[in-house]
Amino acid sequence: MTRDLPGLDAAQRELVAAWCGPVTLVADHSRGSTGVTVLRLRAADGTDGTDVALKASGPADLRLAPEITAHESLLAPLVPGGRVPRLLHADRERHLLATAWLAGEPVEGTAAEHDPATYRQAGELLARLHALGTRVDGDWEAAQDARAMRWLDGPHGLGARLEERLRAVLASHAHPPVLVVPTHGDVGPRSWVLGDGVVRFVGFGRAGWRAPCTDLVRLDRRLEGRTDLVAAFVAGYGADPRCGDVWRRAVVREAIGTAVRAYQAGDAAVEAHGRHLVDLALAQAA
Repeated sequence: MTRDLPGLDAAQRELVAAWCGPVTLVADHSRGSTGVTVLRLRAADGTDGTDVALKASGPADLRLAPEITAHESLLAPLVPGGRVPRLLHADRERHLLATAWLAGEPVEGTAAEHDPATYRQAGELLARLHALGTRVDGDWEAAQDARAMRWLDGPHGLGARLEERLRAVLASHAHPPVLVVPTHGDVGPRSWVLGDGVVRFVGFGRAGWRAPCTDLVRLDRRLEGRTDLVAAFVAGYGADPRCGDVWRRAVVREAIGTAVRAYQAGDAAVEAHGRHLVDLALAQAA
C-alpha cells in the first residue's frame, strides 16, 4: 500500500494513490548518493499490467525536473519502439514522476557491459535521440565555461598551480554559436537496460540541449583502454564527434567537474580518476 512506500512524504503518497490506486512495492532501486527515490510498483490487486517506475525527490533536488521535461517534450518518438520509458504521470510541484517500467536488466555489472554489441546498439539509440531536434545556441559555450569556473571557485583538492592552469585554459576558450541537440547527459552502462537482446535508455535526470559530443565525454573516459567498445559505440552512432574544438573544451570541463565533485563528496577513488582526467584534458588542450 502507498503508506508503505519508502522515501515519499504524505503528499507524495497521496498523489501516487490517486494516480495508480493501491500498489505494492516490488523493489527499491534508489541510490542514496543521488537523493532520488526510485521504486518499482505493481497494482496491489495482482491484475496483469505494466509495473510502474516511480521517482520521487525533495525540493532541493535538481534532477527530476529535467527528466520530466525530457519525457513531456522530447522522448515520445522513441516510446513506440520500447527504447525509452513511457510517461504515465508527472507532478513538478510534488517532485514525482511515474513511467511504465522498462523491461530488461541493468547492463552495469553484467557480461553485457563488456560486449561490443551492447555499445553498438547504444550508439545507434543515442543517434536517434540526438536526431529528435536541433537548434543553434549562441550562449551555450560561455555558460559551460562559467559553470566550470564555479566548480573551481568552490572547495577542491586540485591545488593552486593546477587551478591556475585550468582557469587559464577556460579563459582562452572561444564561445562561438554551437549546434545543440537533445542529450541524455549520463550515457553509460548504468543508464542502460538490456531485455530480449535490446538496449534501452533510462535515467534522464541530466537530459538537456547540448553539443552532441558531450554525450560521449563520460563514456569515452570510462572506456579508456577499451578501444573495441569505443569503436563499436561510434560505429552504431554513425560518426565520431570526438574531435574539434567543441570536444576539447567539453573534455576540460568534464574533467574539472569530475575531480571537484568527487572531492566535495569525499570519494577519494573517483577524485584520483578525476585528477587523471584533468591531466589528460590539459595535455589535449595544449
